[in-house]
Formats: sequence, structure tokens, C-alpha cells
Amino acid sequence: MANVYFRAIRTHARGRLLDLGCGKVPLYGMYRDLVTENICVDWEETFHRNRHIDQFVDLNGVLPIKDEAFDTVLSTDVLEHIARPDCAWAEMSRVLRSGGKLLLATPFLYWLHEEPHDYHRFTAHKLYLFCADYGLEVVELNAYGGAPEVILDILCKLAGYRGPKLAAICAQVSQWLLRRTFVRRVSARTQNLFPLGYCLVARKR
Repeated sequence: MANVYFRAIRTHARGRLLDLGCGKVPLYGMYRDLVTENICVDWEETFHRNRHIDQFVDLNGVLPIKDEAFDTVLSTDVLEHIARPDCAWAEMSRVLRSGGKLLLATPFLYWLHEEPHDYHRFTAHKLYLFCADYGLEVVELNAYGGAPEVILDILCKLAGYRGPKLAAICAQVSQWLLRRTFVRRVSARTQNLFPLGYCLVARKR
């Protein structure tokens, strides 16, 4: 997942960037030398309250941002937490300049998290439709993970219920397995059928 995010950000992030639903701004190090300015926004009730948030906003409503204010909108692991995604897509498109890019990542075969604010899982087909409906052209849409990653992710989360030590061991074993050539081949063959999630790059028409 981190590799997919890194590649998309390093290739496409430019200009003035909006980090939408920024949380603790974990991807700042990936884009800071590529952009001229970054604005970090999140809702006030976020589980990731921190001093890096520039403005609290309602991600389910109209953003207090001018039209075409940004060259890049970055939104990772946020879409599943937005109760009214059509409004969010309209707003992401509105604040992007013509030719600007949306970098969006969202999980698919993934556990319920940050409840009760976990509302959706979207297929690649739906992400294409969102883009078509809101004036965005898909530049690339990549699934990440595959059957091995999904299975190991579930096992590690179950191990976490038995304590952090077992969870850490499970994570180490998982990382070792995912470096094996055979497992990597299975991941590549199954990532479109059993994706852990998706990373989308779309350009505003």
C-alpha cells in the first residue's frame, strides 16, 4: 500500500495541494518537496486530532474553499468514512483547477474501522463512474494487495485481539511471506479479484 501511494504521489503531486481528511498527515514527507503549498483539512470529530490541521471542515458538506483553488487534491483512506460521497466528489472536483489531479486511495476488502463512521467500500467500476459523473478523467486506477494480503491482514488483526506481542510476530511473519516469490506471484494474479484497496489518479477536464 505504501509503495502504491508513494509512486502516485511522487509522479503526480504538484503545485498547491489540499490534503483532504488529512488525519495525522502521514504522507507529508512524500509530497512536501513537490508542492508549493499544502493545506490540511479534516473534520473536527476526527479520531486523528493533531496540530497539523489548518482548518476543520465538514467532509460531508460544501467545503469553505474557493472554486479551482488547488492543483492537487490528496485524499487517502477517507472516502469510506464519508456518509454522502456524491457531495464529496462534487467538492473535490470543484476545488480542483482545470488539469489538476485528484489522488485518492480507498480500501476494499478491509475490516470495519473508526466506527460508527465507516460507511462504504467501492469497486473499481464505481470509482470510474464517480469520475465520469464529476468531470474527471481517470489517469490510472490501480488495485493494491491481493488474496495473500487480504488473508494476512485479517490474521494479523485477529492476532491483535490476543495482545500486541502476538500481533507483532504475525506482522513479521506476514512481511517475510510477502517477500517470497511464489506469494508475490499469487498477489499479482489475484489483486484485481481480491483487492485490499485501490489507488486512483484522475485529472479534471
